[in-house]
Formats: sequence, structure tokens, C-alpha cells
Amino acid sequence: MTARDPHRFVNELEKTAVERLIARLESRARDKVFTGLFDRYAAELIPGPGGKVLEVGCGTGATLRALVRREDFSGQAFGVDQSRDFITAARDFVAGEPFADRVSFAVGDAHQLDFADANFDVVFAHTLISHVTDPVSVLREMVRVLRPGGKLAIFDGDYASMTYALPDHDLGQRMDAALVKASFNNPRIMRDLPRMMPEFGLKLESAWGEAVVEIGKGSYFKSFAETYASYIVKAGFFPADVVERWLAAQQEAIEDGCFFASCTYYTYIARRA
Repeated sequence: MTARDPHRFVNELEKTAVERLIARLESRARDKVFTGLFDRYAAELIPGPGGKVLEVGCGTGATLRALVRREDFSGQAFGVDQSRDFITAARDFVAGEPFADRVSFAVGDAHQLDFADANFDVVFAHTLISHVTDPVSVLREMVRVLRPGGKLAIFDGDYASMTYALPDHDLGQRMDAALVKASFNNPRIMRDLPRMMPEFGLKLESAWGEAVVEIGKGSYFKSFAETYASYIVKAGFFPADVVERWLAAQQEAIEDGCFFASCTYYTYIARRA
């Protein structure tokens, strides 16, 4: 058995697994830990009046909804994702919103976007590039559909830094590695992007990193562990009973107020020359 990033292979998952991912994406979007990360760079995604924004790998549309909901957003927003189930959910979630007529969702492959060249003023990817099959192809496509002078933003985690506390440090370290390998196809891609961007005519304008840390209580990392731990077993990295004990230890730590988990996230803002 080998690791199969569930987002990368979402179209091969069973219905219940897809439903868990949809629930995870929506709960993550409501978690204050994560909303703060998006809020810090959301203003960078605002185009001029009537401008067009594309989110590549939009999932259930939670991030795009948050963007269009902003008072300073007056353009058109488009979201594309490879999962038909995610897109169906995105359309359902946006239905009835006062801004629904300014948001469109479509099924599509980030490696081969079905849009004309130089079609958007802003293109962004929010926790996408760590999952894709080929980051180079995705970056190339994002640049292709971006107009000259347009803005590109990529936000994602450096998941090789993700860690959960466990009294047995050796087991904890191996569980961290297994969870990351089972969940992300490109856990270190954010380390590579600054070097890659100039090759695609991108000039990095600003960048920053933020350590997401939960100590004592856990919400964001609790949901992450509960959603993705089963993929450790499916990949054959650890037997189910070991993973279940690890999950139980994390839950116990939360109940006792001594939980610890952390991961570093990065935001890159660039322009197409």
C-alpha cells in the first residue's frame, strides 16, 4: 500500500469519505484559527471595479464566499475544482446568498484550466498546491490565465513542520511523518515556490509565514487529525489500533487542557511581469 493524498484522488473516494472532506473544508472555514490566516491576505485579492478573480482548487467555495462577502469586493469571482461533489456543494452553499450572481463554480483540472489566456485580474490558490500531482503545471496554468500585471497569490502550509505532542516522542515523530505523508502530495512545496516563480515571469512582491499553534485547547488540529488519520491506516503506515490510540491521546490532551499541535503556513503575493 502507498500514500494517496485524499484531495489529489478525491474523485476515487467513496461517498462517505467525500462527505467528510466537505465537512472538514466547511468547518475549517469557520475556525478562527484559519479565518485569520485568510483575512490577513484577502485584501490583496480585491481587483479593480468589474475585475475578475479565479480561485484554483476552490473546494466547497468557502474561501471564495468569504472573499466576495467583503464590502470592498465588487468584481466577479470564479472557482474551479476537480471534484464534481465539491462543486455541487459549492453551488448549494452559495445559493440564496445576496452575492450569488457574482460567483460561478465549474469542474476543472488545475493542471489544464479551461480558460483563455490573460483572462483574470487575480488568480489564487488556497491550500491547493500541496495536494496537486504536478505543482509546475499548476503554476504554469495559473500564470497563463492571469493578465500581464495581474496578481497571483498562493497560500499553503509547510506540512513537514506539522507536529502533535505525544509523551512517546519517537512514536509521535513517526506519527507526524505518517500523517503528513498520507495527507499531502507536496508537503514541502512552499519552500520551493520562491525559486520557481521567476521561471514563470512572476515577481514576488510580498511574503510572510505564520505559525499556527494550538496549546491547551484544540479545534483546527483536532478536526484535521480526525479527518485524515484514517489515511495513515489506508497507506499501511500504522495499524488501526495504533492510530486509534494516538487519536485518543490527542482527545485526552484536549480534555485535560494540555494539547499541543503546530504547523507553519506561508503566503506569497506575486505579479505577472
